[in-house]
Amino acid sequence: MSQPELLARSGPGRPSGGSEQKRAAIMAAALRLFERDGFARTSVDAIADEAGVSKRTIYNHYGDKKTLFLSLVRETYTALIEAVSAMMEYNLSDLADEADVARGITEFARELALLSSMSPERRSLIRLMMTEAPHFPELRAEQLRPRGITAALAERLAKLTARGLLDVPDPEDAANHLIALTMGRVNNRSLYGAFMPPEEEVMRMATSGAAAFLRAYRPGAFAG
Repeated sequence: MSQPELLARSGPGRPSGGSEQKRAAIMAAALRLFERDGFARTSVDAIADEAGVSKRTIYNHYGDKKTLFLSLVRETYTALIEAVSAMMEYNLSDLADEADVARGITEFARELALLSSMSPERRSLIRLMMTEAPHFPELRAEQLRPRGITAALAERLAKLTARGLLDVPDPEDAANHLIALTMGRVNNRSLYGAFMPPEEEVMRMATSGAAAFLRAYRPGAFAG
């Protein structure tokens, strides 16, 4: 399963198309410049030049630079959450037996780890959150949004337990364990996106993390 495109990318030069194409170009340009120069040093003029739109177009869409920045964070998070939800739907639906569960969880773990390590938007977002969060209390709410992923994963693990395909006493704990063994390991190895580990290493970490999860939550693991 290929990873969904998170944000439309554009370089300098006027974007073709209408309002949505211009909006995507503004978002992509803002992400690049906010990451490179920081919020305070990035001007609306620079974003307009980078996106190939007029400054007035940015103000028409967002009103001011702060609103643009917060919209960027929210929309990037939303795209990431949608990407992970698609991975869950593809890999963790219609699992017939324990072998299916092992394959599905392993593939989900691999895709999650690859997204964690190789999505430039995610790396940019993490760096933005780390540098700008002290200046934007509003970002605290965005930081909590990935719990929606945990809840969705917990629901799927609970259903697999109800069918006897896993043994998960606390689905939310188990979901956090699976995320920690995959995305969490890659985050630690890459220093939260400071550099990109080799893909082979990412896949190895994800595969071994999934195996550890499956051993811990195999059917009957908590019996007696």
